[in-house]
Amino acid sequence: MKTLILSIATLTILLAALSSRTNAQTQAEISPNGNSIELGIVDWGRNLDKAYIESKKTGKPVFLLFQEVPGCHGVMEFGRTVLSNPIVADVIEKQFVPVFIYNNKPGKDAKILKKFNEPAWNYQVIRFLDHKGQDIIPRKDQVNTVKALSERMKRVLEIQRKKIPADFDLLLSSRSEDPISEIAFAQHCFWTGEQKLGGLDGVVSTEAGFIDGREVTKVWYNPQVIKTEALINNARNLNVGDQIYKSLETQSYRPAPSSDQKKQISGTPFANQELTNYQAAKINAFVRTEAERTNKYLSK
Repeated sequence: MKTLILSIATLTILLAALSSRTNAQTQAEISPNGNSIELGIVDWGRNLDKAYIESKKTGKPVFLLFQEVPGCHGVMEFGRTVLSNPIVADVIEKQFVPVFIYNNKPGKDAKILKKFNEPAWNYQVIRFLDHKGQDIIPRKDQVNTVKALSERMKRVLEIQRKKIPADFDLLLSSRSEDPISEIAFAQHCFWTGEQKLGGLDGVVSTEAGFIDGREVTKVWYNPQVIKTEALINNARNLNVGDQIYKSLETQSYRPAPSSDQKKQISGTPFANQELTNYQAAKINAFVRTEAERTNKYLSK
């Protein structure tokens, strides 16, 4: 009987540990904006018919993502890197009409999948459509990197005679397939962190947030323009680098509320303008101290 009781107790402990581990994994698979990690940080629509109507009204192409959620490691990595790149996400949301379709669920999604002759339980596939549902450029598999996707997005915008955002060209001119890296710095106030770090050459976007209860500034940067060690040294010299969190250490990161983002812009005329993430980072850095420099980024 004692052996049986011990076995039951041991099994209970193991099940509790497994449950805790599963919950931790589930939490880790959610991106900062609440999406499943496979979907990155893009604000996705789910109604393709409405997307066609919006496309006809605005002239924006439809960005149609067929994605496996929950997905395998490769699919999750695409969401973590490509679809969570702030410049890519910004262009998808502002230059396209983004729609997401499950490739592994029944119902309406399965019908759309069949209509486009897309395989189920597949890696991500992205189709660029006009308002009639016709491909603007040919379908292509294995578009797995920031640069590869950016090149296809640029081609679509060129065909549609749309303006190419200048910060988007940062991705296209890079020699790296995934040219943007990320890091976070702890400081006494993330309002100050965003202001000081956003003005550095090579920094393409910033975000106020928290890691383990500390205020931090998350930074996306181009390591071909500013090396990681140079960025760290700059942060320390500017007194906004009390602690460094490199990419693999930012899994506990969560963004601050929107009211705490780009605080220097608040109350200025720029607060009412539609800015790219790159423009917002730069204007937030200079609007209070070197206002004349903001024109450089608005012209882009």
